[in-house]
Amino acid sequence: MIQDTSTDLSQPPPGPGPPLHWPEAAWGGAAAMFCAAAAGLYWLLPELAALGSLFALFALVALAGLIRSAGRRARSGEVAGILLGAAEGSPEAQLIATAQGDTLYANPAFRRLLAPPAAIDALAAMVDDAGDEGGGADPAGELARLRAAAGTGVAQHADVPLRRPSGALEWWRISASPLSGTPGHVLWRAEDVTARRELETVRRGEEEMLADLLDHLPVGFFSADGDGRILYANQTLGGWLGVAAGDLSSAGRSFADFVVATGSAPNGGTGAPDSNGEVTLRREGGGTFRACLVQSQRLDEDGDFAYSRSLLIRPLALGGDGGGSWEESERRLHGLFDEAPVGVVMLDLDGAVRDCNRAFLKLLGLHRDAVVGQPFAERLSKEDRGDVGGQLSKVVMGAARAAHLEVTMPGAGQRQLAASLFASPMEGPEGEVSGLILHFIDTTEHKHLEVQFAQSQKMQAVGQLAGGVAHDFNNLLTAMIGFCDLLLERHDLADPSFADIMQIKQNANRATNLVRQLLAFSRKQTLQPEVLAITESMSELSNLLGRLIGENIELKMEHQPGLGLVRVDRGQFDQVIINLVVNARDAMPGGGTLTIRTSNVDVAAPVQRGHELIEAGSYVLIEVTDTGVGIAKENIERVFEPFFTTKEVGAGTGLGLSTVYGIIHQTGGYITFDSAPGEGTTFSIFLPRHADDAAAGEGVPETAGAPEAAPAGDLTGVGTVLLVEDEDAVRMFGGRALRNKGYRVIEAIDGESALDAVNSSETPIDLIISDVVMPGMDGHTLVRLVRQEHPAVKVILMSGYAEEVFAGDIEHDPTIHFLPKPFSLKGLAGKVKEVMES
Repeated sequence: MIQDTSTDLSQPPPGPGPPLHWPEAAWGGAAAMFCAAAAGLYWLLPELAALGSLFALFALVALAGLIRSAGRRARSGEVAGILLGAAEGSPEAQLIATAQGDTLYANPAFRRLLAPPAAIDALAAMVDDAGDEGGGADPAGELARLRAAAGTGVAQHADVPLRRPSGALEWWRISASPLSGTPGHVLWRAEDVTARRELETVRRGEEEMLADLLDHLPVGFFSADGDGRILYANQTLGGWLGVAAGDLSSAGRSFADFVVATGSAPNGGTGAPDSNGEVTLRREGGGTFRACLVQSQRLDEDGDFAYSRSLLIRPLALGGDGGGSWEESERRLHGLFDEAPVGVVMLDLDGAVRDCNRAFLKLLGLHRDAVVGQPFAERLSKEDRGDVGGQLSKVVMGAARAAHLEVTMPGAGQRQLAASLFASPMEGPEGEVSGLILHFIDTTEHKHLEVQFAQSQKMQAVGQLAGGVAHDFNNLLTAMIGFCDLLLERHDLADPSFADIMQIKQNANRATNLVRQLLAFSRKQTLQPEVLAITESMSELSNLLGRLIGENIELKMEHQPGLGLVRVDRGQFDQVIINLVVNARDAMPGGGTLTIRTSNVDVAAPVQRGHELIEAGSYVLIEVTDTGVGIAKENIERVFEPFFTTKEVGAGTGLGLSTVYGIIHQTGGYITFDSAPGEGTTFSIFLPRHADDAAAGEGVPETAGAPEAAPAGDLTGVGTVLLVEDEDAVRMFGGRALRNKGYRVIEAIDGESALDAVNSSETPIDLIISDVVMPGMDGHTLVRLVRQEHPAVKVILMSGYAEEVFAGDIEHDPTIHFLPKPFSLKGLAGKVKEVMES
């Protein structure tokens, strides 16, 4: 017999603690106690008066406390219900277990994280020891450490890699907190931190690169406080002085301790250890060397000295005993400037570029002659010039010692470059500001990652909402269409009600198309992919497109010879083109030209286009270009959002472009657009090129998971069918429809009652028809449990989502079939007859 092991969440977990509900008997006891106390007080009033008012007041306070305690216990049941509802609806995965690991309660978020059973042992089985990426930690040991700490009453957490059933590796933060009110019980929580770790990895890599750059510069660098004590020194300086860089700062050594003598400064004056000029330094182990000292100071808000920033440049940076001329030192210094891995620019007080290094020229993709002597503002994007000019002016006037800005610049290859700009003043011979020195760090890839992550999170959230709404609508439409079919079996064409019933069914079918658009955006629709030649498909669509756009718009089609093949759903591809053409038509109310251009493109490396990161590969590019009004800047970020439209009320649903977005991404492609007000719009679709061009003529659709046409003829049959569906209307329609066709039908409202029905059925179950998404036990879990005892039972899973959404949750089995919602009476009966006879 199959045992239902699910936990009854309506009952409190076992363990010590006060009851969650105030029994009626307790209320009676409290009332009786109150009456007895009142009567006693009445008879004892004379005595109370004799004992004094203080004793009477104490008795009354005690009685009030007793009654208030009874009220608190009565309200505890209501509080327990509220807390249970909060846990059930929480997006955070939560599980309560004993210290030995026995599960007492798991909320829906935790059950979605783990394949049943939802237990700590199942969580430990998902830990991937190979997923730590060489970090040296033991993921399985971390989880064991949490269990041990929780057993001793200590709350801790750890990040561990989990391998999901689909094969994806994710990082989760697992927390274990002992419950103080119920000793021996532990609250486990789980939070997905995969995206956070990816961003931290990128940030940590940038920090390590900058730290390595500073420590291994071919010049010495140090900072000192007002007393000359070294606050920081890089490894190069430590090597020159024969002292570990960390020891220089930790021991509070003074830079003056290493100065043997000062020489002539480059400007002909005399340099001291705290000024710019030539110095002779001694090594800790013996020996001396000469170097050029270049310093700048940092002042605090009161104008007092805070710390210095100092560079030491040896005349011969490649080695030697420190000899050499200052001309040689200048050449070495300029070599350091030119070979720096970050962009460096020197500006004069007029804002013109005095000099720049090779890294900066490489970022811009320009020759030195096109940059030096030109205004620096020309190198910036127009929208950044005002802010940058204002900040640089503050640095020049002394209102700010430095500036840090995020800017965008036209870069090499016509790409938009994002960079962090650090500006600091350059001092002249007399200490006055003679210009600015700017450092640029390319942050383009980092910004792209941030934008891509934010957009994906946004689209995922909207897609989940749209998919959930579509799933609920499919249940409603299944019931509407099904009951219409049942009515039509009792009403013929001569019946006056026949036309009314047909109107209801036709409108339900129209609503089905709207639901398909929502599922297309959330990428949870059923596709029938086939190998397709774009040129032929566009030729077949040309007549329809011509009628759609009207006579005042010229349609041009330009196809590259030898265009590759693509593997797409033909109907969905046609819908994509039609939606884009209709949008282009509406953008040209006064007429214009609509051009559809196709070509083969090869992407050698990932390319960022707007919010899309197009992976390397071979694609067929389809461009739809209009000469219309373009897209306003404030609407660009919302183009693909469902229900967003700039058209008048009643002129559009706002689902056109969101449907296009979902179809292209579910097909494995990308869609981008370029637009400006008054300059028209171009939508570019990148579809993966099919590898086997010989399959072009076949055009055979692969209908994995697609609804099969209901067979014509006799749809009656015999056998016992278990129908599991939590929606009452869908279950009632399915049960009546199958009984009318001759089947014995057992109905169940959820997975738990279905298990009871299987165990108590006097006749064997021939076929199980179950919804996939149900409260509590889902369809996949039900199938696995039933097949442990009845491996030969046949199964049909039904859902408002596409079969591909659940493909990874159950092993491939030819006896498990899929029926998408909404379905008609004929579709249901035909599918059942087909499976029963297979």
